[in-house]
Amino acid sequence: MKKHLLALTFFSLAAAGAMAQTPDTLAKIKERGAVNLGVRDSSGLAFTVGGGKYVGFHTEMAERIVDDIGKQLGTKLKINYQPITSQNRIPLIQNGTIDFECGSTTNNKGRQKDVDFAYTTYVEEVRMAVKANSGIKSIKDLNGKTVATTTGTTSVQTLRKNERANGIDFKEVMGKDHADSFLLLESGRADAFVMDGSILAKNIATSKNPKDFAIVGETLSVEPIACMLPKGDAKLKKAVDDSIVRQIKDGSLAKLYDKWFMQPIPPSNMALNMPASESTKAAWANPNDKPMEDYGNK
Repeated sequence: MKKHLLALTFFSLAAAGAMAQTPDTLAKIKERGAVNLGVRDSSGLAFTVGGGKYVGFHTEMAERIVDDIGKQLGTKLKINYQPITSQNRIPLIQNGTIDFECGSTTNNKGRQKDVDFAYTTYVEEVRMAVKANSGIKSIKDLNGKTVATTTGTTSVQTLRKNERANGIDFKEVMGKDHADSFLLLESGRADAFVMDGSILAKNIATSKNPKDFAIVGETLSVEPIACMLPKGDAKLKKAVDDSIVRQIKDGSLAKLYDKWFMQPIPPSNMALNMPASESTKAAWANPNDKPMEDYGNK
């Protein structure tokens, strides 16, 4: 009998421990009356215009998600904007500093081991930006050149793995963030900046002389971009996914896309002129959280 009691106690404690380890971000949000939102300062989908103001397609989408979560919890929620980088975004999710982030994070199988992802809201194409007069038109033209990318991203690894890059020898330099990487190109310390097309377009549009730059070359990979969430928090994921589906169904997400990719945007009032790709439209038509490996990248 004692053995049975001991076993029952052990399993009860184990179950309690497992329950204690399951994150409940919604409860924390309700208790503090605020969402700690991870935002980016120089992404194509989320960026700052200075003065602590964060804007962009994914930032504004996230604000609407917070509104919907507030309605679900029955309270008006404040947003604490927490700037994050490519290097610290996953640790800040894991340690609870931010509740979730909506920046420019690629959903891939490697990251899925550490975090969860909401439904895909943008499908990215990785390209390269160069000086318009550089003569660089494709991957083969990078031989002997210097290529910039951002620390904590996978773009140059993607370039090296591309079959067209066989036999191409280039030097790699790293920027601490996307603005720094673009500065390497702008200042002539790099011949090309390899990154998500939206990030390239945004940095070109907000540069001093946008006509001095061009996005060229082959599409290196197709990557689903999604809000990143704490691992195993099913209630938060459902709340975020439900808001995304609501925004898709009522047409507000498409209008938001038009605002940030087809209309003039701050601070320079330049338009990115990037219509939604067929891959992005397909993700909206059939909401899913598939990783990039399911998109057939080589």
